[in-house]
Amino acid sequence: MSSTLLEVTRASHEEAERLERLVVKDLQTEPLTNKDRLYQSHRVRNMIEQIIDTTHKLVDIYEDKDGARKDEIAALGGQTATGTNVFSAFYDRLKEIREYHRRHPAARGIIDTSDEYEQLLKEEPQIEFSGEEGSGRYLDLHELFNEYINSKFGEPIEYTAYLDVFSQPQKIPRKAKSTRQYQEYLQKLLEYLVYFFERTEPLQDLDRIFSKVASEFEDEWTMGKVEGWENNGQENGSAPENHTVIDLDYYSSAEELMVVGPEKLKEALGALGLKTGGTIQQRAERLFLTKNTPLEKLDRKHFAKGSRKPEQNGVVPAPQVGNDVKEIALLEAKIRKLCDLLDETIVRTRENVEKKQALTYEEMEAEREEDDVQAESESDEDDQQIYNPLKLPMGWDGKPIPYWLYKLHGLGQEFKCEICGNHSYWGRRAYERHFKEWRHQHGMRCLGIPNTKNFNEITSIEEAKLLWERIQERQGVNKWRPDLEEEYEDQEGNIYNKKTYTDLQRQGLI
Repeated sequence: MSSTLLEVTRASHEEAERLERLVVKDLQTEPLTNKDRLYQSHRVRNMIEQIIDTTHKLVDIYEDKDGARKDEIAALGGQTATGTNVFSAFYDRLKEIREYHRRHPAARGIIDTSDEYEQLLKEEPQIEFSGEEGSGRYLDLHELFNEYINSKFGEPIEYTAYLDVFSQPQKIPRKAKSTRQYQEYLQKLLEYLVYFFERTEPLQDLDRIFSKVASEFEDEWTMGKVEGWENNGQENGSAPENHTVIDLDYYSSAEELMVVGPEKLKEALGALGLKTGGTIQQRAERLFLTKNTPLEKLDRKHFAKGSRKPEQNGVVPAPQVGNDVKEIALLEAKIRKLCDLLDETIVRTRENVEKKQALTYEEMEAEREEDDVQAESESDEDDQQIYNPLKLPMGWDGKPIPYWLYKLHGLGQEFKCEICGNHSYWGRRAYERHFKEWRHQHGMRCLGIPNTKNFNEITSIEEAKLLWERIQERQGVNKWRPDLEEEYEDQEGNIYNKKTYTDLQRQGLI
């Protein structure tokens, strides 16, 4: 009975509606952590894909290419090959229903499938992240960074600097872009960014984003306004070249160069003004000479008749632009778009790397263990009663911090500051930091004392006042007194201080 086409149609509509309600219900719940947000996004994405698959099945059923749906509807109305017999069709269907329930007694009860669908809201999809990616919070570009600094188009820089420049391929010189190595690097970078974006933003329609990028790119390319490729192919007043570039850096001998084929060798030689004849080996050897020898230093016998050497033309040949230049420019456009969408993640990654560089080994281990504890605690129920017999301080997640961290930072030590109104600070780090915080600064202002380094570690009001009096006395003894210490000389060479000189000058004695 459930195998009839109309029953399949009804069940498919029901499934799609249930999934839609589940999507709405799931999105109404605000995720508490980044991991919960990822789980929610992937759950919703999976349910949307199920809805799409179910809808495609319904479309196929309604198109009814084989006429099965039309025949089944006609059979329900009693239409047969011999004519229309409503009663016969009714009793045949009744017999079919009885036979079905005789074979499946369990189907007589009402089956509530709502619980099965509700389980989808508790599902935790499997999302793979490397250790450096931190559950999607950071990028892991170390492999691409090593490829960048060891390439001819890159430069030896630090990883933190690479995080600033990898999203700006337009700043790389155009000569360095027309190589196979650079194109492969862009493809790997784009592949990683797409893979990371799909894992962290599963609800984004990446195909539509790239379609819009490609459309805008075509318009800009036609007008020669693509960033980093402005007026492409028209430098030095020459028209764009159409020959294929052969990157000689990938070949260590003329024999290896022969694999590209005679036609490509001929095109490359002709573009350089060299002879294009001879066997494939002679062509490869002739082209391989240009790998380490500039064209102006090549022997004249290698150049074709009627062509002049570069120094005779008075110009250096324009860089060659291959057929895949447009593809490289499009890759750059897609990478820039993804980097714009992942801008916050890139900034967060750079801050995390700089933070790790400033940490000691013990602090890094402590932070790693803290992340592990956090990951375990996030899997617990939210309404679980917090067990805290040691009365440990609460962390940012509202749960007690690990005891080893409590001991590591000395959070069991209490420091009181009278200037701050007898406020207590737990742990040496918090105590040292509070001298620059607003509460201590406010207390010092109330005492009329400047909050300088001289008053660090001073928490008593009486001690602060005594120290301030001593500083004022010392400043009074060593203070510069211009009336008494500034010297003046008259025309006769007599020396006076400023006060005496001024008095004598007013009396007209000098």
